[in-house]
Amino acid sequence: MLGVGLAAWLSGWAAGTVSAAPARGGPAIPAPPAPVASAQPTPPPPGRPIALTVDDGYAPQVVAGYVEFARRTGVHLTFSPNGTYGRAWAPQAAVLRPLIDAGQVQIMNHTYSHRWLTRIPAGQVREELERNEQWIAATFATSSRPYWRPPFGAHNPAVDAIARDTGFPRPVMWSGSYGDSTVVTPQFLLDQARRYLTAGRIVLGHANHPTVLGLFDQITSIMRDRGLQPVTLDEFFGTRRR
Repeated sequence: MLGVGLAAWLSGWAAGTVSAAPARGGPAIPAPPAPVASAQPTPPPPGRPIALTVDDGYAPQVVAGYVEFARRTGVHLTFSPNGTYGRAWAPQAAVLRPLIDAGQVQIMNHTYSHRWLTRIPAGQVREELERNEQWIAATFATSSRPYWRPPFGAHNPAVDAIARDTGFPRPVMWSGSYGDSTVVTPQFLLDQARRYLTAGRIVLGHANHPTVLGLFDQITSIMRDRGLQPVTLDEFFGTRRR
């Protein structure tokens, strides 16, 4: 059951999306590795689901644009913010909380400061996850458990074991990406969208650079024309919030 909110999205998403002003540049985050297979503890739901995930969020206007896109259209999204960029997320918390309560938006743990987890001591790995969970709870009144995404896709059995012990047994990678962790052209991002917006994928985007803000209509049209159902990770994997 994908829910009333998703049904409303599917019936009304052609009504329009939001474009926002460009954001200023933020701290450089190296591009993630090429798309890899997503961790899927259970099969995706029937139909044509697609899980749109949005990482980081160091550009306040891009974060605001994504949140407004969700609010106005009802599209289901999973945000993966880093608490170190809290200044960009705090102004959006009041808008996001009811969307989270309704099951339209989900928050996934992406660590507090976006460090390369395979290169730091075990205690710091735990701290990165726990500190971000505490920030998520305080900011959005929700838990990100059990899902987490390692920055840069970098994890190994040792890191996974620490994550499990911290209450995060399900690392979520991606099987498609806009490739926008760094500045890209609109044409490049749309080409990536056309390539990877297909049923059953977990797609990675970033709230870091303004290119995507002018492309929500085109992204929406691609999904609508392909009959895709945007879902949260809970809907994708058949799990529920506490």
